Amino acid sequence: MRTALITGGSGGIGKACGRKLVELGYDVVLTARREEPLRAAAQEMGARYVVADAADPDGFAPAVQAVDRIDLLVHAAGILGGTYARKQTFAQWRATISANLDSCFVVTSAVLPKMTAGSRIVFISSSAAHEPMRARTAYSASKAGMNAFARALAFEVDRDGINVHIVTPGPVETDMLADVPFEMYAIRAADVAEAVAWLDTVDPSVDLPEIRLNAITRGPAARPPVVPLEVERRAGK
Repeated sequence: MRTALITGGSGGIGKACGRKLVELGYDVVLTARREEPLRAAAQEMGARYVVADAADPDGFAPAVQAVDRIDLLVHAAGILGGTYARKQTFAQWRATISANLDSCFVVTSAVLPKMTAGSRIVFISSSAAHEPMRARTAYSASKAGMNAFARALAFEVDRDGINVHIVTPGPVETDMLADVPFEMYAIRAADVAEAVAWLDTVDPSVDLPEIRLNAITRGPAARPPVVPLEVERRAGK
């Protein structure tokens, strides 16, 4: 049985990944900062959980201490923070960079001692890494940094038989879309989870740096566009 550690385990993508991996027979450990939603997510899918802060070395230590080995790390923790550069405070900038980029180093340095040949790290990035978003300077920078970190890390740990991948989705139907003021085509969190689960079946001899996922916008496979919660609220629905 492979052991999977998932950061951001109470959020939309992290929870979907946990659910999928439990279905496939993994021993899944969810981590997040808030205990109540984390406990609920773990109980719902039959996973274990540890309250831990992925952006703080001391705060994340309990998650790694709870397992003997780590075969798969899914780093899904992060926030969609920030605003226009003219309006953004340094505290807002730091909060986003810490949650999305500092956490990459924190979790990686913590889990590597418990990884062996055949282990795998999957970073959940964003299309903003390649197509920066207006009014999301900190978020865009943090995700671009995540991708660069992941590629550099891959060159360091390949000699140990550890694979590193990036899953880069476009808009995903999660709570993060609640404040977006327009409708959009989005994929489901379950689609991201399917990609993560498939990655862990790829032979370790194959270098697969990044998977990019975007919603189809036309044709019979296209799903209806998503109307974020805030748009629905303003429309009185």
